[in-house]
Amino acid sequence: MRGRTATGAAGAAGPVRGARGLFRSRHTGHFLPADHLSALSMPVGDDGVVIGDDGQGRPQMIGFHRATPYDVLLIGGLWTAQVLALRAAGTGARVAVETGRAREWTTLAQTAGAGLECITLHEVGRVPPLGATVSSPVVVVRDCGMRPPRGRVVSSPWQSVLTLLPYLSPVAPRLMRAASLVGVQRVSPQESEEIGRVLGLTRMETEALPTLADGVTLWCAGRERHWVVTAPTDAESGLLGVPRRMD
Repeated sequence: MRGRTATGAAGAAGPVRGARGLFRSRHTGHFLPADHLSALSMPVGDDGVVIGDDGQGRPQMIGFHRATPYDVLLIGGLWTAQVLALRAAGTGARVAVETGRAREWTTLAQTAGAGLECITLHEVGRVPPLGATVSSPVVVVRDCGMRPPRGRVVSSPWQSVLTLLPYLSPVAPRLMRAASLVGVQRVSPQESEEIGRVLGLTRMETEALPTLADGVTLWCAGRERHWVVTAPTDAESGLLGVPRRMD
């Protein structure tokens, strides 16, 4: 029942528009004669972090690396936040995790980057200046519980901030209004009503939130809505396990 609801909601999302929040890959197949390969050069850039597929099976992405400040709020599970952190590191970003539960992140930080320190862990309130640049972008993941304190490290050019809230809390409405992109996973009916009011969701979207399957997220950017299913790769499932909403 839960899986059918999630699939139906994803299928109702419709075509992807604009790119304030999520966007899908712009690239189709490219072909080049073998004798032209020596002239091929690859630009340094980033199309975004692939976070899953929509109801039509099209890849959806978050463009964390931006020349302007960018804040993302995820009301959901640790598993999804860790997948996003791992995939952000895979795009070449330095990922700084501000957390009060370092034990939950240690294996991920030690495994990512094959020994390179691409994911670092910091106590709450102790993230140092990270010196983000266009050639060395940063993603800060704030896993600071229900009431994350106002951090010293905030979003800035080439430094995006992803804040994880496991459930709705008194600070959630402020964070939802301030974020450029909000992701919502399965919540209680009471929480879904408040989220629906703050984000301006339709009745169908609001009623779907308590029924979502593990790994399904409603991503909202302004008036854009995208239902996304995040499925792990073999390496991710070996490290993080299967998708789950509860930690």
